[in-house]
Amino acid sequence: MPDYTLFDYHERSKHRLDRYAPGPGGLDWANQPDPFRRYEGSPLLELPLAADTLAVRFAELRAATLPPARPLDLDAIALLFELSLAVSAWKAWGETSWALRCNPSSGNLHPTEAYLVSGAIPALEAGVYHYASREHALEHRGRWQQPPALEGVLVGLASIHWREAWKYGMRAFRYCQHDCGHAIGALAYAAACLGWRARLLDTPGDEEVAALLGLDRDADYADAEREVPDCLIWIGPSEGGNAELPLPPERWAGRANRLSQGHVAWPDIDAVERLATKPRTAPERPARAPATPAQVHSDASAAAVIRRRRSAVAFDGATSITADAFFAMLEATLPHAAPPWSAWPGPALVHPAIFVHRVDGLEPGLYLLVREPAALEALRAAMQRDWLWRKVGPAALPLHLLLAHDLRGAAQTVSCHQEIAADSCFALGMLARFGAAQAEAWRYRTLHWECGMLGHVLYLEAEAAGVRGTGIGCFFDDEMHGLLGLRDAEWQTLYHFTAGGAVEDARLTTLPAYTRPRQPRAE
Repeated sequence: MPDYTLFDYHERSKHRLDRYAPGPGGLDWANQPDPFRRYEGSPLLELPLAADTLAVRFAELRAATLPPARPLDLDAIALLFELSLAVSAWKAWGETSWALRCNPSSGNLHPTEAYLVSGAIPALEAGVYHYASREHALEHRGRWQQPPALEGVLVGLASIHWREAWKYGMRAFRYCQHDCGHAIGALAYAAACLGWRARLLDTPGDEEVAALLGLDRDADYADAEREVPDCLIWIGPSEGGNAELPLPPERWAGRANRLSQGHVAWPDIDAVERLATKPRTAPERPARAPATPAQVHSDASAAAVIRRRRSAVAFDGATSITADAFFAMLEATLPHAAPPWSAWPGPALVHPAIFVHRVDGLEPGLYLLVREPAALEALRAAMQRDWLWRKVGPAALPLHLLLAHDLRGAAQTVSCHQEIAADSCFALGMLARFGAAQAEAWRYRTLHWECGMLGHVLYLEAEAAGVRGTGIGCFFDDEMHGLLGLRDAEWQTLYHFTAGGAVEDARLTTLPAYTRPRQPRAE
């Protein structure tokens, strides 16, 4: 693809009213990818299950009131993964069953794989481990001759693009990035449950991450789908963190399992993957405001909120939420010192445009939440000239009413005609400063990650407020831009989301995540 640019991919992968982005045209069920990666030949260490013992409340996390830091040991590592990337339940319908996880995923396809990089800690040998979510276990992949000294641990994330492309075709690259953002958010919340800090490392380049996690080892993926490095997250009980990455281990074990027998090539995904490769960069560390989000109307434990998170498939078209609950949800999306934003190293570049449908005490209409005050004038200049821009809500909440009107039909139309965008309490599109990605192509990924983190916050906030959320990856990009009056590519909508009163499918049976006994441990 000569002279193929990032914007070429973005334009070609847009859904439009008269045609959808190139996709498979149908689902090849015989080649549906296995959602669980394993490394055959790697020693497997089963992890304890103990999330039921955690007493920290969700309201405490969102106010950055963390519990005392747990010791860095195997039990705590087990809790970190149980509350972030583990299976949360199984659903069954007749003879068919499928897993749900704490971290949401587009189409429940789960392209994101996770790795632990650890020095020697109690009951865990130093090494690089792959997290096997179905078993809630660690596969020991890499060993050092001389283990490194690490302050805390590193969690690496990688994507298998084929898992999403099997269903979504060219647009799958975007969805993989959303899922990475959800996983970053999930890990930041889980770390906070342990009294730990999490920090996304923004300096390492993709080549360094791949080498450390063993993703560049051709022989280990001889006939298996490759994984593309996403990021590293430092996690630990202190405020510190290693300035430099350890060298990759000298000894490796295990070969990746093949997920599908057949594959479809998507050259556009291969091209954007190369274009958006991240080099080593200078660190970014913007100041974070103190966490002062409004009180959430729930006394639920953080573990309960995290593990009962689900993606709604339909809404009742009747449930409403109070304005106070709505404002509290939005305040939790602002960059501040509480999780997950305490882990995010960059400035806020994503701003939700919100269709309010059923919020008691608030006019239905179109609103904009400006998450970074410095972006306000640029957004005003980019949008339709006659919007109201009326400040509403609490003084500290940068929420602006653009148009007072019943926009349920418009919300449904721009979200690929899906009723979930109109039958909810509210729906939104996440406007990202696309110009940042045009200047540095690797930021195309981080813009989507920020959107995924926003979605993860809203998922948990919805659960705590007694409603349910769902991410929307299918939307008509330029229809949303036209509705807002955007006139160039500086701002692009990258992810949609909606929340409301969920309609449950009574035909489905819910089964426990793991059948082995849970190990109770005192907090």
